[in-house]
Amino acid sequence: MTEETPGFEEKPDVPSGATPDDAAQAAAPSAEGAAQAGDAAQTARSAADAGLTAQLDQVRTALNERTMDLQRLQAEYQNYRRRVERDRITVKEIAAAQLLTELLPVLDDIGRAREHGELVGGFKSVAESLETVAAKMGLQQFGKEGEPFDPTIHEALMHSYAPDVTETTCVAILQPGYRIGERTIRPARVAVAEPQPGAQPKEQAAEPATDEESGGPEEG
Repeated sequence: MTEETPGFEEKPDVPSGATPDDAAQAAAPSAEGAAQAGDAAQTARSAADAGLTAQLDQVRTALNERTMDLQRLQAEYQNYRRRVERDRITVKEIAAAQLLTELLPVLDDIGRAREHGELVGGFKSVAESLETVAAKMGLQQFGKEGEPFDPTIHEALMHSYAPDVTETTCVAILQPGYRIGERTIRPARVAVAEPQPGAQPKEQAAEPATDEESGGPEEG
């Protein structure tokens, strides 16, 4: 066995007779290749990062477009539901109005019978049941004596003048009006009275005379 001499390390093979400069030149190509390989790897990583960034931007753009499409679709669906609900209510009101309009003469007869004290016995029970069903369907009666005349809900059948009114007023309800919700199915037929021409409004009451106007006691 040979013994290794301490203090001596293996060195790269250098041709005999080669100088140190020759050894440095021999090692230079390998270092340059390593540097080029490192640059190539960095360039590849940069290209890969750029590609991933571009793909991520594309995915984000696609996601934003799909989100906007979904929001538009949801808004359209909500508008559709509102239109359907509104149309359903409208159709229901129209159907109820058509049915109740046919029943108005019967309700008028019931009202006249009640005014004359003829609503008694079994007829009273039937009449009250009919009025209850009509109320459940949304029928509302309107028109009262003393309320201001409104041409949108009142129909004037009689006209007169009265000194005790300050505006055109319903003084008698000849036939009540009916509505369903905001829909008037028959105006109230009324007799109206207007202020007497030349009459002084009640608000302009005569003011008490002052001492200067009536003449106060003279000083002695």
